[in-house]
Amino acid sequence: MQLTYLVFALLGLFWGSNFIYMKWAAELITPAQITLLRVFFGFLPLVVVAWWKGVIQRRQIRCLPHFLVMAVLATAFYYFAIAEGTARLPSGIAGVLGGSISLSTTIATLLFLRTEKPNAVMLAGVIVGFAGIVLIARPWEGADRTIDMIGVFWMLAATTVLGVSYVYVRRFLSPCNLPPLALATWQTGLALLVLLAVTDRTGMTRITQDWHAAAGVAIGLGVLGTGMAFLIYYHLLQELGAVAASGATYITPNVALLIGWVAGEKIGVLEIAAIILVLASIAMLQIGRQKAQKTTPAAPATLARNMLPAMDGDEGVLHPGGDRIPPSPARTMRICPEWLNRRTGAGG
Repeated sequence: MQLTYLVFALLGLFWGSNFIYMKWAAELITPAQITLLRVFFGFLPLVVVAWWKGVIQRRQIRCLPHFLVMAVLATAFYYFAIAEGTARLPSGIAGVLGGSISLSTTIATLLFLRTEKPNAVMLAGVIVGFAGIVLIARPWEGADRTIDMIGVFWMLAATTVLGVSYVYVRRFLSPCNLPPLALATWQTGLALLVLLAVTDRTGMTRITQDWHAAAGVAIGLGVLGTGMAFLIYYHLLQELGAVAASGATYITPNVALLIGWVAGEKIGVLEIAAIILVLASIAMLQIGRQKAQKTTPAAPATLARNMLPAMDGDEGVLHPGGDRIPPSPARTMRICPEWLNRRTGAGG
């Protein structure tokens, strides 16, 4: 168990470090090129483990159009928007804004999924989260503002798209009965093809002029922060349950802010207050969602539409609440927003 919690901390470190790697790389190459390299190196460990576990099957091709939508929105655009926002903002600030994924997911769920009913705790979490974002963005500053609002908008666009993608998975990919590893591999691989087709690779070799930036993008951001991060989270889902595993969400903004401070970025009272509000928002949204799940059981037909395959294992299906229930023939479980948000290193 001690090893499990060590891996848990390692996951938070991987996610939180992603922002400084993108910041280094942005001094040499474009955000689109950063995204291409991230997806390429992140895809490598995913496809190797997916092949080893045998989770990629021919019958999954019927869901290819939905994989492509997820590849474009939840991988290619999401990672590009994060890279664009981080290039314009201090890495620590970008990390705190990246922690607002739970906020975007909750809002998208309440707007588009009638099966999800808001409660007072969730609504309070949304308000607190917005307050944290406002403190980061500082809209009251004038021409001498220290925070690039365009960078803030890019970060919020990234988290919004990821929130909407959760709704898309619930509505269209649930019937495909996919293991999380299969979905991550398909959408990352397709995103790589899309990025290869649309990215201007002129000058991309400039990244090799700085070995810190090159290693940061290839190993830190790609292999560890994207591919291995998902595999670690996949392991924690089995060991701790989705709710407990998603606790790494609390570590990520803190790590990003701390690394930014060590790198010389200014961290003041507003930044500290903002991260407190964002973390409080994450906690309130998770608590509110757990209460909603306990008080509003899904009807059988609705439940069937809202299922995805659970992780393979001999101990039955892993429920998002952390409890194991006997496996059904379909080996399914309800989708957990925290799983979707982190399936491929969405923490940044």
